[in-house]
Amino acid sequence: MRLNDWQRELEAYLLGGDPTASPALRASLLGSPALSAEQGLAIYHNAYRARLLEALRGDYPAVHGWLGDQQFDALAGAYIAAHPSRYFSLRWLGAELASFIETYLVPAQAAPLGELARLEWAFGLAFDAAAAEPLTLAQVASLPAEDWPNLQVRLLPSVQWQLCRHNSLALWRASKAQDAFPASTALEQAQVCLIWRHGLVSQYRSLEPDEAAALHGMAVAGWSFAELCAHLHQLGQEAPLQAATWLRQWLGDGLLQRHGG
Repeated sequence: MRLNDWQRELEAYLLGGDPTASPALRASLLGSPALSAEQGLAIYHNAYRARLLEALRGDYPAVHGWLGDQQFDALAGAYIAAHPSRYFSLRWLGAELASFIETYLVPAQAAPLGELARLEWAFGLAFDAAAAEPLTLAQVASLPAEDWPNLQVRLLPSVQWQLCRHNSLALWRASKAQDAFPASTALEQAQVCLIWRHGLVSQYRSLEPDEAAALHGMAVAGWSFAELCAHLHQLGQEAPLQAATWLRQWLGDGLLQRHGG
């Protein structure tokens, strides 16, 4: 057997669910008095899958804690079979878990669990995102008055925007604190949860609908500061003050960079 054929044979064996190797693969290896080729291959097969499972548990501690070992391992095993690792790094093994949950479980279970998985993955994305210098309040305050109407900003690369329809954030906090999980419940009103990295520390907070709409408009849809004020026309003369208050909050949180920066 040529080397590249042997490598493909070994890869297929490791990615497959059967710990029994093919006759060709078994014949290519020599055992020892203490360990046969079949036993060695089975150990390698199990160790590989155990490492994948360990990686998923590390990326999704809240989902793991909520489901418990047995149910999580069943979910993870089905996921690994459907989405075998395609990267050299295990960092991206769990990228599709939330979407998989939505097809693997019945809707009543899939909706809250999938949302929790997306929330956990967002924390990882925020921590791994490229570094960028946030726009500061001092920099904005130093702008000439004539530049304010045309001021445009965008979110820093680390900022993740998660819409929560269930109490996923409470479940995540319980997992972090190693407290008992609250019952999963649907929120009366969906909330936007922002997740971002400040230095080497993950940050998060929930936004009320009006603030979420304003931030999305200015930092995602591309509104200028003047356009933000115009969208707050129902506040009358208070619109610029409200817009400035939110902008100050976003700058203080370290969420923004100058458009084009």
